[in-house]
Amino acid sequence: MDKKETRKLISEKKKSFTHEQLKAMSDIVTSRIEENVIFKCAKTVMLYYSLPDEVYTHDFIEKWHVQKDIILPVVSGNEMFLRKYEGKDSMKKGAYNIYEPQGEAFADLESIDMIIVPGVGFDTKGNRLGRGKGYYDKFLKDMDVKFKLGVCFDFQVCDNIPTNGLDIPMNEVWTESGCISRT
Repeated sequence: MDKKETRKLISEKKKSFTHEQLKAMSDIVTSRIEENVIFKCAKTVMLYYSLPDEVYTHDFIEKWHVQKDIILPVVSGNEMFLRKYEGKDSMKKGAYNIYEPQGEAFADLESIDMIIVPGVGFDTKGNRLGRGKGYYDKFLKDMDVKFKLGVCFDFQVCDNIPTNGLDIPMNEVWTESGCISRT
């Protein structure tokens, strides 16, 4: 299957789950992340403020931003840049109806210890299927990220994600079942 067909298939699978079921599975994924040694040691973590069909991160971000520097992406045009999360009150809807922090831009990319990346799908080789705009791949291509952790639900894991030279693989991929990929 090509990327478009794979996105459609995963989208159809997702419709069989309620919001409550996705939230419960998300809680399992985020609790597994908390057990990850790299996360435990990380001072600065780049995350994402989840959409309704992604592994839910709002509570996770709120819990950890007091102990770690949590950095979130902001989309402007065709570019993605970063801002520090400073609490729910600092968030406003931005591009694609995704809540984004409104504070100062975060430029100290070398200080990011871990990046947690959403995906429409992942395979067991760490390849990621995004939504098709390439924001994360463009962003990750230009920075030396110490550790890239992809997160998704079990039903989003594919045998093989089609890739090209622009796609950036993850170091690990985690679902509610645990680590399904380690490179």
